[in-house]
Amino acid sequence: MTNPTSSVLTLERKYAAVLFDMDGTLVDSRAVVDRVMRRWAAKHGFDASRILAVSHGRRTIDSVTEFAVPGMDIEAETQEIEDQEVADTEGIIAMPGAAEILARLGDRWAVVTSAGRELARRRLTAAGLPIPDVLVTAEDVAIGKPDPAGYLLAASRLGVPPDQCLVFEDAPAGLEAGRRAGCDVVANLGAVLHPFEPGCASITHYAQICFELAEEKL
Repeated sequence: MTNPTSSVLTLERKYAAVLFDMDGTLVDSRAVVDRVMRRWAAKHGFDASRILAVSHGRRTIDSVTEFAVPGMDIEAETQEIEDQEVADTEGIIAMPGAAEILARLGDRWAVVTSAGRELARRRLTAAGLPIPDVLVTAEDVAIGKPDPAGYLLAASRLGVPPDQCLVFEDAPAGLEAGRRAGCDVVANLGAVLHPFEPGCASITHYAQICFELAEEKL
């Protein structure tokens, strides 16, 4: 078995807080996403591979809108998908090293996810991870990733400047959102469905990164 610490990325600066995406970053939910989206694609005769290739890291309503056909009730279809996702937690696990990194961050972290609040809470719980004090979900923003609104809101709620935050993401839209918010970004590629070039430092296990928190929120 490969030693996850064989190559460690060391970040020299200290951070006021750490912001995490959820699916694919803290929680491996690939099995559920694949089941639900393939079911929805089959219902409408869509190409499931095309949907899965672009839906990761985005709000469900944004993905449904992209593939909607004339006359489709986008809100109803979105609700149907989200209801199925909330009900299905089979196979959800924590990403390697996620529990350990969260345990050392105290209250200096937040989750910024494109998932709805109920879904986020259920998936974090199913993976055995804590619910953060600051949980920014799809309901909290008018525009989803790659818009930076979610990360800006999380930094504000934590009481720290965005440029003093470290963001972990696993999808192009999320990485762009973190950059546009002014944060440092690191890609976690441990559960990527479709390989891509992140354009930043990357890891596959949280044991592969070393950084420190500032003594006080800056």
